[in-house]
Amino acid sequence: MRDVVKAYVGLTKPRIIELLLITTVPVMFLAAGGVPGLRVVVATLIGGILASGSANTINCVFDRDIDEQMRRTRRRPLPRHAVSPRSATVFGVVLGVLATLELGFFVNWLSSGLALAANLFYVFGYTMVLKRRTVQNIVWGGIAGCFPTLIGWTAVTGKLAWTPVVLFLVVFFWTPPHTWSLAMRYREDYASVDVPMLPVVATPVATSRQIMAYSVVMVVTSLALWPIAGTGYVYGPAAMVLGFAFLREARRLLLRAHTGAEGAALRPMRLFHFSNIYLALLFIAAAIDPLLH
Repeated sequence: MRDVVKAYVGLTKPRIIELLLITTVPVMFLAAGGVPGLRVVVATLIGGILASGSANTINCVFDRDIDEQMRRTRRRPLPRHAVSPRSATVFGVVLGVLATLELGFFVNWLSSGLALAANLFYVFGYTMVLKRRTVQNIVWGGIAGCFPTLIGWTAVTGKLAWTPVVLFLVVFFWTPPHTWSLAMRYREDYASVDVPMLPVVATPVATSRQIMAYSVVMVVTSLALWPIAGTGYVYGPAAMVLGFAFLREARRLLLRAHTGAEGAALRPMRLFHFSNIYLALLFIAAAIDPLLH
């Protein structure tokens, strides 16, 4: 029973869920101008976990053929045959239905609709259409991962505004550097299954330049939140310091690429791991700011 439960939990990709929650709860603090109600936070978290788990599970079903061949993913439940594709599909659909109803009845239907839209786009837009067909797969496919900023805001306010849109764009421009740095490390994996991630079809220098370009736009966008949201003296300085550190790491990757380094010698995982830290700290700063403003 323990192995079965562990397998089903593994289908939901808990690490990705953690990342999405990091961009949901802080936005709720920003929307509330302080501490949001516990009930709405808990209800939003439950719905977010169910929604993300649903999308990730169905993604695992569609990608089970390439997951079985890739070193990074071959230990997932479906490649190990710990769960059948049929059972995983039912599990994913049930999670999606529960997420839609839970968010609708216990939060609001706008947040519920946004979560459903994100799931449908991730499954049909990214997984089924973009991922295996275009080098722009993660750029546009990453839109689904930006929706938690909108969901967190609407859960508190019941309506959209420019502030969550700016944070949506921060995550949008953050996703390519985050994902491409990981893909640089596992380039051979993606190449072996014909998934046209940028590091597969472009040189390390070209990929690093793209990472640098998106990083610059991401930092500029993050700073735009300062005047748009009227944040105080916590978020702005934090965004500047974190942005400088991110750009420095991206520049180091570009310099290593210019020296002719490839594969592990590029040390792309330095940027990948720092990108997680960057996003978490940036959103934490956004949550703390209204408490001290």
